[in-house]
Formats: sequence, C-alpha cells, structure tokens
Amino acid sequence: MNVEKTKPVVAIVGRPNVGKSTLFNRIVGKRVAIVEDLPGVTRDRNYYDTEHEGRAFTLVDTGGFEPDAEDRLIQQVRDQARLAVDEAQLVLLVVDGVAGPTGVDEEIAAMLRRSGKPVFLAVNKIDSHRREEEGFLSEFWSLGFERVYPVSAEHGRGLGELLDGVVAALPEPLPAEEEEGEEAEGADRPIRLAIIGRPNVGKSTLVNALIGEERFVTSPVAGTTRDPVDSELEFGGRRFVITDTAGIRRKRSIAAKVEAYSVLRALKAAEASDVVVMLLDATEFAVEQDAKIAGLAVEQGKPLLVVVNKWDQIEQRREKAEEFRNNLYWRMPFLSYCPVIFTSALTGDRVHGVLEQTARLFDQASTRVPTPMLNKLLEEIAAHHGLPLIRGARARVYYIAQVGIRPPTFVVQTNRPDLIPDDYKRYVSNRLRDVFGLQVPMRLVFKRKASLRPPKKPVRPSLAKSSRKPARRPARRR
Repeated sequence: MNVEKTKPVVAIVGRPNVGKSTLFNRIVGKRVAIVEDLPGVTRDRNYYDTEHEGRAFTLVDTGGFEPDAEDRLIQQVRDQARLAVDEAQLVLLVVDGVAGPTGVDEEIAAMLRRSGKPVFLAVNKIDSHRREEEGFLSEFWSLGFERVYPVSAEHGRGLGELLDGVVAALPEPLPAEEEEGEEAEGADRPIRLAIIGRPNVGKSTLVNALIGEERFVTSPVAGTTRDPVDSELEFGGRRFVITDTAGIRRKRSIAAKVEAYSVLRALKAAEASDVVVMLLDATEFAVEQDAKIAGLAVEQGKPLLVVVNKWDQIEQRREKAEEFRNNLYWRMPFLSYCPVIFTSALTGDRVHGVLEQTARLFDQASTRVPTPMLNKLLEEIAAHHGLPLIRGARARVYYIAQVGIRPPTFVVQTNRPDLIPDDYKRYVSNRLRDVFGLQVPMRLVFKRKASLRPPKKPVRPSLAKSSRKPARRPARRR
C-alpha cells in the first residue's frame, strides 16, 4: 500500500490590506511574500513549507478577496483564494482588528462556513491589551467562528497561541512505523517517479512511450493534462509508479480554475515521489520557469533527472548535446551534479534510459556509505585542505558519519561549527560527490562534538570572584 506523505495545507485568506502577507512572512520566519501598504499587492498564491512544534505543513498566501469585484484582476485574485481554500485542510481568515468587520468579511465568512473546512479567525493589528479591549475584537464573534485569536502579525503578538491551535487541528501525522517501513522496504517497493515540466514539453507522450500504450491523452495544445495520473510498470526487474502531472506555468499565467488546481497537485505529486524527472524541450534552452520547477525538487531533497525531449528534431546532435548541457548548468548551477539524458518520446529513442537512471538515482539516495570510508576521506581532506584561522581560533574536524538517507545526510563533528567557512563546506560536499559518485541532493551538517563544551565568555576582572581567601589583617594593638 502506498502512503502519500504530502503535508497538510493551511490557506491564509481575507480581503485586501488586512496583513495576510505579513502574517505569512511571520509564520515562515523569513520575507517570502511581498509586503506593501497598498491593497492588492499579493495577486498569486505563494506556497511555503514550514512547521510549528514539530508539525510540518504547507502555508499558502493568497491575494485579497473581493467577492463581487468586477475588475478582471481582482476576480482572478478571488479565484486564487477560492482554489487555495478548496485544496486546504485548514483556513486562516485574516481580518483588520482596527477597522472592524466589513461586508466583505461577512461574505468571505459565509463562503468559508459553506466549505466545511476548519476556520481560524485571526483578528490582526491587535498589538496591545488596550487595543484588544477598546477595539473591535468582540464584534468579530458575529462572523460565526468559534476560534478567534487577537494577533499582531507585524509584532508577532499572539501568534504562538494561534499556531498551537492550528497544528492541533491539522490531520493526524503518519504513524512512525509506516514512515520507517518505507525505508526498510528499500528496493522491494515500487519507485515513485513524478514527471514535471512546463506545458507542452511532451510529458504524457513520454509516459505513453515508457509503458508501451496510449495510456494518456496527448495533444500539442498546452494544458491537456489536468490531474496527476499514476501508472504502474516493471522494467529491469524493478517496479515503478509513474505520475504524469500537468504543466507548471508561471504564476501570472494561471487564470483558469482547473489549471490552478493542476499546479498545486503537480507540486504535491513531486513531494510524494522518490525521483523527479524534469522534462525540457530540446528546441529551446532552459528558462527561468524551468529553474523554479527544478528548485522545487532540490529543496525537497528529491533526486532529479533532467530529460531533454524532442531530440529527434535537432541536427548535429553530438555537438548540440554538449552545448545544451553547458547552457543548462550555466543557467542552473545548483544542478551541476544532476544527470542529463537526451531522448525522443515520439520515436522512443533512449526513453528506457529514463527508467534506468531513475532506479540508479533511487539506489544512490537510499545507500549508506560505510563510516570507515567516510573518515578515511575526512582525513585526506584535513591533510590537504586545512581550515583557516578565524578570529584568532581554528576549527578542528574529528569524525564524520552518515545519519540518514533520501536524501543522504552526513554529520561532521567539530569543536567549532561557527568557524567552518562556506567554501570549506562546499569543498567537503564536492569531495563526497566525487569519491562516492553521488548525483542526488545531500545534506552536510557540522555539529559540535558532544564531549566538548562551548567556549566560555571571558569574565571581566572586576566581576570575577577570587578563589583565594582574603588574608587576615593583623590585630591592632591597644
């Protein structure tokens, strides 16, 4: 039985200029969404994986919601908000605690009540107890929600209580035995493969060529595929589950409701996969949107295989292959370790190389490197690439071990993690890749050795307590 490990979705909705993006940035802990004190700045949904108290979820920021607006742009913003609500397991409705409830707030609340989703009402801009007592907080109970939280997104006030309630209401996480079971099964279970890419690059045609039948509708019209579709097959003694997804467009190109659904589902399909295939069109170089799509897989720690389709349309293929590969790595240097293969889904040329590479990448991501081999490499690195002197001190590395798979995760014990420069971390990562042939994402963590205590801050002489007993003064003679 395949267990989907996608995170629950929490959508932030509300009318324009109530502080949704500020709340989004505050929760994820970084400035992700654009914030401006003008209505309608956020026009597209913004997704970000975050967590609170160990519970992971995907947070969705939406544009301002105006149900009856006639302006086309605002209508599209409204559609995006509705789509986020449809896909979410929980909704955060943000309102302005200074301005008080409005007719638009009431319309949004009515729509949310009809959705049947759990709704938390975040009354924003309540930055003090005085404003909480003298403002409009009590009037928002009329919207009909039981969970009402006064917060200040700008100052962080009340967010802890809000998030505690949110994570408590999210769907239950997977049992630990099911999560560990997937690792224990290893190569015995099917390899989940998600094929992603821009519209009209030939994803469905590739799947048809892999499984040897017209399983999916193919068309030169962009956007034919709407939902991710799974297909099982066996190749080379290994079982695969291939997911064909809708093309991922630039956000500003998403206008139709059905296509907006497709994008989120494609992202979730990639998250639930073991290996991601990013399909490119051989007739044009990679573009910014391809980099964003690839970045989704890398951020999730998924092995990524770059497949260049329509290679039958290219002349002087050998020279062009090197040119295409160099251009790809120049535009996306973070993919320099990823394999690239050139195929033609239409003619079937080299399409089975996709499955061969997928199995190889899955095995790499699942392999554990013996600790003695790792420490031998660490000794060689220390002998040929010494650490620099920083602020009068020098870090030392003692031991390295692999602590996780998918992605492979390595921990290096050191006395001073704060003195390990970034170029040294990159050097160690590159050596691990070169020596062990890793073409998958990996994690490298420098951690203080458990037996070592952090250096104490020097104590000022005037505040230091002397360990010597004060000398006795001689007794005065009377």
